[in-house]
Amino acid sequence: MRPFRYERAEDAGAALAAAAAEGATFLGGGTNLVDLMRLGVETPAVLVDVTRLPFREIEETEAGGLRIGAGVRNSDLAADPRVRSRWPALGEALLSGASGQLRNRATTGGNLLQRTRCPYFQDVTAPCNKRAPGSGCSARAGEHANHAILGWSERCVATHPSDMAVALTAFDALVHLVGRDGGRECPVEGLHRLPGDEPQRDTVLERGELIVAVELPPLAAAERSAYRKVRERASFEFALVSVAAGLELEDGCVRQVRIALGGVAHKPWRAHAAEAALHGVPATAASFRAAADAELEQARPLRDNAWKIELARNAIVRTLVELTR
Repeated sequence: MRPFRYERAEDAGAALAAAAAEGATFLGGGTNLVDLMRLGVETPAVLVDVTRLPFREIEETEAGGLRIGAGVRNSDLAADPRVRSRWPALGEALLSGASGQLRNRATTGGNLLQRTRCPYFQDVTAPCNKRAPGSGCSARAGEHANHAILGWSERCVATHPSDMAVALTAFDALVHLVGRDGGRECPVEGLHRLPGDEPQRDTVLERGELIVAVELPPLAAAERSAYRKVRERASFEFALVSVAAGLELEDGCVRQVRIALGGVAHKPWRAHAAEAALHGVPATAASFRAAADAELEQARPLRDNAWKIELARNAIVRTLVELTR
């Protein structure tokens, strides 16, 4: 690990000032960043500790949603009774994301900002366009069975690892940011980037911008929701494919539906085509399969991961069928 300077910020202003230094990086729970520093993948010159900032509350909004401070621990968010009753898929996603010890450290803001990565990104001896732009993508010709089938580019085929972000994407969550030029808002769906020609950029955040909160709007479909994660082992494993889905029914038909996928793209993937196909139709397995097919028409599997298409189709259908019961 290379030498670095450590600064602990007591308020947002101090954090932004410290982040203006060359090579500065914010530090929350450190569950991803510190691992990458040990591997020599991340080499910040300055670590700005933001865990003392006053962003650790979960509050009701006037509109009936929730405002979740960026410093709220994943374990506390998963246990919040409002989340469990009104956005159950979010609670399930958090509980499936990591061990209890890691959930006690990981923060809402940090979870959103964990790096999209694959084993080649973490191996400093292997070419990787995310780690060293222009060096090449080892995964395309190498091991890529658990890589992207949607939205990838010739420069990167890695998948985003967050479970929480998939649920937040499905339920139209909004990220509140503050930077040197003031505050702004960004939908979670638009926070993360597809790789394109710049796979080293995971998000649309400007240098030194700080996440201060995530806002969940009230959403009827979120109250009847679930998160399904398919993985190679039962605990502490990234998703092969995951689905966050919410459903509102009226007279046996779909009145409102929200679907997002994990493990299939460089970012959480909002299934807009599937949602459009389901609006107003009978809530049946056949309708759900047709909607999944509509979404997955745009899939571009690599040499060794075409199986993800069928896995994603089955996960979507099964999750939605169970929500009708």
